[in-house]
Amino acid sequence: MNKLLIIKLLVSIALPLGIGAFAGIFTSQSIPEWYATLNKPSFNPPNWIFGPMWSLLYILMGISFFLIWKQPPSSQRNLAILCFALQLVLNFSWSFIFFYYKLIGLALLEIIFLLVSICLMILMFYKLKPLAAYLNIPYLLWVSFATVLNGAINFLNRN
Repeated sequence: MNKLLIIKLLVSIALPLGIGAFAGIFTSQSIPEWYATLNKPSFNPPNWIFGPMWSLLYILMGISFFLIWKQPPSSQRNLAILCFALQLVLNFSWSFIFFYYKLIGLALLEIIFLLVSICLMILMFYKLKPLAAYLNIPYLLWVSFATVLNGAINFLNRN
């Protein structure tokens, strides 16, 4: 792999990891102070699983983005990159809406938009490089689970 591709790979992985870490820095304080006090469903995973899971998902997301970024320039590639950016912004925003602003219902609505954007991204990636799409299936499954969890938490904590 040439030097430019190595740089693209590193940037591709660092981008989602960095955005996830940035969101985590600003929202992690809410976990012991607020999130721990919420009523949660029986299927709520232990808190320790979220960090490793998100790290793995961000790495897979970054690798998939790299596979798209290194494709020959085209309007289809640019649209796929735009879909990637959109879902990354929505992913980042959800953390703040849920943990920082503590707006569980709004976070539920937002995560539905995130799910749709992930589906669109996967479809766009598949057209260019199927492997890039397949690498995002764990992300889609995890966010689907997170959507159900967000919905359950919203329901269990209605005033």
